[in-house]
Amino acid sequence: MLSTTLPLLSLGAVAVPFVTALIIVMTPQRAAKWLCITAAAISTLFTLLIWGNLAASGLDSITVPLAQFGSTQVIGLIFDKVSVMLAPCFVGIGLLISIYSVGYMNAGNREHPDAPRRRFYAFFTVFIGAMAGLVYSSTVIGQLMFFEITGACSWALIGYYDTPTARKAAMKALILTHIASLGLYAAAAILYMNTGTFETTAIAQLAPNVKIACLILILIAAWGKSAQLPFYMWLPSAMEAPTPVSAYLHGASMVKVGVAVFARALIGAGQIPEVVGWVVVIGGILTCLFAFLMYLPQKDMKRLLAFSTISQLAYIFLGFGFYIFGSNLALSGSITHIFNHAFTKTLFFLIAGAFSYTMGTRMLPKLKGVLKKRPILGVGFGVAALSIAGAPPMNLFFSKYVIFCGGIEAAEHNPILMAIVIIALIETVGCFAWFLKWTGAVLPGEPSEVVEASQPVPKPMVGVFIVLIILVMCSSFVAAGWLG
Repeated sequence: MLSTTLPLLSLGAVAVPFVTALIIVMTPQRAAKWLCITAAAISTLFTLLIWGNLAASGLDSITVPLAQFGSTQVIGLIFDKVSVMLAPCFVGIGLLISIYSVGYMNAGNREHPDAPRRRFYAFFTVFIGAMAGLVYSSTVIGQLMFFEITGACSWALIGYYDTPTARKAAMKALILTHIASLGLYAAAAILYMNTGTFETTAIAQLAPNVKIACLILILIAAWGKSAQLPFYMWLPSAMEAPTPVSAYLHGASMVKVGVAVFARALIGAGQIPEVVGWVVVIGGILTCLFAFLMYLPQKDMKRLLAFSTISQLAYIFLGFGFYIFGSNLALSGSITHIFNHAFTKTLFFLIAGAFSYTMGTRMLPKLKGVLKKRPILGVGFGVAALSIAGAPPMNLFFSKYVIFCGGIEAAEHNPILMAIVIIALIETVGCFAWFLKWTGAVLPGEPSEVVEASQPVPKPMVGVFIVLIILVMCSSFVAAGWLG
């Protein structure tokens, strides 16, 4: 029964947004936002039903083939603890952002007055469907298909305002992530040539040297999508996009494609040579330190959050590296961090967008006394900042803690690896101090001139903030209960 129900629900979660996007293009502009919200709501419902069905079955994993060429499986679906948890997260955040956009994308926006256009909602709806498809894909070919669709959507949405800067940023994102995607193409070829299939679980069958090549090629693609060194440049430039797009890119879509693809490869790889672990942890720690140094001088809230995203994703890659060195705990921490970070960073970006909407600026030195004048924005800023800083009881504290516990476990008899863990811990302390500094500067006191002159926050935006604040406070418990 499940082998029929789950595929139908997952195909619905993917197909409904794609079909709706076509309908959006052919209907009056005023209907676009409601069609987008409806499609996202239906897709979210389907992903939650998949979660509930798998939980009720008591099974850990179900794989269903969809398309075969001869004896070669080309497209398939996998339902396990990772995919069924991440899909509702990514799709559900798309729903929340589409609701937020109803308040944000209008002529009352003080930074970007704009009547919402059909192409925004069409591409955004496709993006939501593509994320569901990528998470459920059990083959490298399936991942590649949705990998490229997300790239096309990001190009269209980053360049939405059609200014020279926006067009340049969109092209930069497309080119850099597409160059990185060549690693996934090459990995697919290696996998097929050596195993006769594209299933990610077939990576375990590869000879050690071939497995090293395959995993590092997938890692390169993951670095590109997740904006790690040396591909990071596209992400800060992507801030030219409307804030709902920035929030989805950083919270639940584009940057999560890389870590989701690499996580799936690791889960299916069996015993992994340590050389892959060294590449992963060295890349992770270098990116972590670089991003930290880059976000220190930032005054534009969105650019600060962009470099913070790069740093947070580096923690996830560090956890993956610690897993390769023998810590299953670190892998659980990284998967949980993907889940938790999606809610936190989405909230933070949407708060930045609300500052732009109501105050006409997101430059942090101009913002003071927000808590007194706009309490909901102040609470949202404080919750998101403390979560990024890793302060308990916010969600990112728990997933960071598990990653570092896994790192210490993996590095017990490895002094070089232990040094990397210690350096990452020091960076975390610096991150805590820096976000605490901005929290103290922005929230308390009498409102500054721009804060005093702010306009009320639209109700759709307020509703989304409340939901996300609750999720930031409780998502770790959901992940811990599910992943065990």
